[in-house]
Amino acid sequence: MKPIKLKINTKTQKYSIIIGSNLGVNISKILKENSIYFQKCLIIIDKNISQKFISKIKKSLNKKKIYIHFFKASETNKNFNSVNKIVNILLNKNFSREDCVISVGGGITGDISGFAASLFKRGLKFINIPTTLLSQVDSSIGGKTGVNTKFGKNLIGSFYQPNLVLSDIEFLKTLPKRELICGYGEILKHSLIANKSFYKFLDKNSYKILKLSSPFIEKAIYESCKIKKNVVEKDEKEKGLRKILNFGHTFAHAYEASLGYSKKLNHGEAVILGIQSALSFSLKNNLIKKHDYYSILKHISEVNLPSKIKKFFKIRDLNKILSFMIKDKKNNSDKINLVLLKKIGNPIINREYKKDDLAKFLKNELRN
Repeated sequence: MKPIKLKINTKTQKYSIIIGSNLGVNISKILKENSIYFQKCLIIIDKNISQKFISKIKKSLNKKKIYIHFFKASETNKNFNSVNKIVNILLNKNFSREDCVISVGGGITGDISGFAASLFKRGLKFINIPTTLLSQVDSSIGGKTGVNTKFGKNLIGSFYQPNLVLSDIEFLKTLPKRELICGYGEILKHSLIANKSFYKFLDKNSYKILKLSSPFIEKAIYESCKIKKNVVEKDEKEKGLRKILNFGHTFAHAYEASLGYSKKLNHGEAVILGIQSALSFSLKNNLIKKHDYYSILKHISEVNLPSKIKKFFKIRDLNKILSFMIKDKKNNSDKINLVLLKKIGNPIINREYKKDDLAKFLKNELRN
């Protein structure tokens, strides 16, 4: 299948997302086609990436001066220390602002790489090659970069748009089903906040998408990216509309942090649980239409997505979850700011609720 190109045009950067297969062997050609030139590059590679893919990328860039930095991607390694290691390499090798950082990995690798690229000499070229379904449909678009701290997830970071995103389907074929489901959660989220017809497509073709069948997987990635592109172009710095992309995330980030970013619950699974919680809270507050609510619940069940927070938490975890929700960066007061859903394709932003309201709701969710 011929690669699909999606152009992003923000106030700070214009760049393309290219979706296709075996893009690694053609990186030099793609760079030239997109007028991206540099002499030196630091390739930051997730340690889980196979040598086969690394060899293809290096071979295609053989006319460049290449440095390699392997990164052990985990939420606990998504910190200032990891960023400092990258910046030190760039300083030691005398990189200029016209040189390039290339990220090859999932969302964590992309976030760390993009943040380091934004800091070095106030910004050098950055190319993102997301290797998970989650990063291809979410973190690689929109320019959010950052690190975690003991106070919570992504509280330190910057907005820094890449020069190019290459989403290669071949990487997805090496992923376990759990990782694919994580990415599917973000695809589902995009459909729920913006496009009912896309939701219907997912409802009909979820099995084919998760089997990576062509052209269904390409269409799912493209449509998901297009939704995020439309939001980011209108609101790059998350002043208003872009908040809809946080549907389910206030719950999700608190769930992740409460478990210490452990392997028990990865980001994509936490987002799916967060979507479920946001839907239930929307129903409790008489916001969402029951028909849409039960349709989404049925879809989540049929795709076998994680849906019950009580499988991961006990009542004793309630205060910990609430403390992370209160610290969420979207809050502007002592209340908790949520993105909720009125109907499929129609989200509601800037709904604030007291801690006690959320405590009562979550206590009920943990018991049922």
